[in-house]
Amino acid sequence: MNPPRATAEDYIAFLVATPGEGTATEMGRCQPARPDAPAHDAFTRLLNRLEPDPEALWDEVRPLLPTDGVRVFDDTVLDKPFARHMGLVGRFWSGRHERVVPGINLVTALWTDGDALWPCDYRLVDKAAGDGTKNDQFRDMLRVAAGRGLAPRCVCFDCWYSGKDNLKAVRALGWTFVTQVRCNRKVNPDRTGNRPIEECDIAASGTGVHLEGFGRVKAFRIATTDGGTEHWITNDLSMDEGARLMFAERAWGIEEFHRGLKQHTAVDRCQTRMGRAQRNHIGFALRAFVRLEWHRFNTGVTWFAAKLAIIREAVRQFLAQPVYRLPTA
Repeated sequence: MNPPRATAEDYIAFLVATPGEGTATEMGRCQPARPDAPAHDAFTRLLNRLEPDPEALWDEVRPLLPTDGVRVFDDTVLDKPFARHMGLVGRFWSGRHERVVPGINLVTALWTDGDALWPCDYRLVDKAAGDGTKNDQFRDMLRVAAGRGLAPRCVCFDCWYSGKDNLKAVRALGWTFVTQVRCNRKVNPDRTGNRPIEECDIAASGTGVHLEGFGRVKAFRIATTDGGTEHWITNDLSMDEGARLMFAERAWGIEEFHRGLKQHTAVDRCQTRMGRAQRNHIGFALRAFVRLEWHRFNTGVTWFAAKLAIIREAVRQFLAQPVYRLPTA
């Protein structure tokens, strides 16, 4: 049997370089002129042949992780507004659109020390397959992280993941969490009964309270720049506001990661219909991001500038010998 012409590295390299669609047709068109260059159908077979596995991402990123890190969880929706028969596509709440939209729900676990952003695990929520909710995926990734021997200084996530089952899962591993909670989350600050946290006297420096269904936590009330209020909690009763702020700033890295992933790896621009192929494409896109992030971390060159340098070289070659000209008289 002949070996496959298209490899995972070929696919990932294309995602690193391309500024446009991540389609197999375009990959085939961009291949160097050589006898064994893979055609578009080789990339299509690659997506449908491989077994989707987040372990491939972990194998690449494991040597790069700093020992002192924060683990951040969040999800994002890969927009698929015109998909009607595409695998994995469902209707999910999108923070970008502030409404429920059709798309693929990607749940990611990020490891960061405040400088580098390393995606080390991910899950895709497939409602049709009954794979569970994103909270189920959150707890599964916690178990996997513990099995890999990771020991984060803190686990950070937003209010979508602050349910008591998730909080208990983090506590059971002996880890510290920092998370936002909604203003109606019930706490008992003075043993007079549970009531919404927004009605309680919570200090910005932190106040010890009893969280309904969980136990003792330290709560913080933070005034936002738009005049609103945020409520944060942690199971580390000795944490001060400085530490909470530091963890919150590191947690923001996952928003930057999701933005970079979508802008620079074509993660949401694969047109294949099969769910298996979509899973593999998303896994390749995450691995492409790792390469861009490694380059940024070691050189200081941003993801955008690194991509632009590739395009600039192509423009330079075109300017040296333009192929589109008007006929001469």
